[in-house]
Amino acid sequence: MTDLRIERVDGEASLQDWQQVHNLIIPTDALSLDEVRERARRNHLEVAYLDDVLVGCSTVRPPTSDSSTATVIARVLPAHHGQGFGEELYARGLNLARELGADVIETCVLASNPDGLRFAQGHGFVEIERYLLPGDSVPFIDLRLA
Repeated sequence: MTDLRIERVDGEASLQDWQQVHNLIIPTDALSLDEVRERARRNHLEVAYLDDVLVGCSTVRPPTSDSSTATVIARVLPAHHGQGFGEELYARGLNLARELGADVIETCVLASNPDGLRFAQGHGFVEIERYLLPGDSVPFIDLRLA
C-alpha cells in the first residue's frame, strides 16, 4: 500500500484536477469544466494524490436500471506509471462498482494509450468493440472483464 490519497470530486479544485488528468490521457475527447460537472452528477469521479501531487483520476459509471453493467476507468499520469497507483484506483473502482450492484464490468481505453490497454488486458479485460467518436481519428476500445 502506498501513501496515495484518493478523494471523491467535490469542488472546483478537484473538478479541475480530474479534468486535467482526463484531458491529458484522452486528448481526442477533451472535456470542459461544465462537461466534467455533468459527469460528476451521473458518475462517481475521484482524484488521486501522492502528498499534494496529482497522479491520476478514476471514473465509475454505475449500473443503470436496465443493465447490470458498470464501467470502471483508472487513469494515471505518465510520470507516475509503474508505481502501483493504477492498481489502487482500479481496485477501489471495481469494489465500488460491485457495491453498486454491477454483475458485468467494462472499461474504455483510447487506442493510442498502449500502457492503458496493457493494464486492462493484464487485469483480465478482453476487447469487445472499437469505435470512433465523430471527427476523431483515434478509436476508443471498449473491454469487458472476462
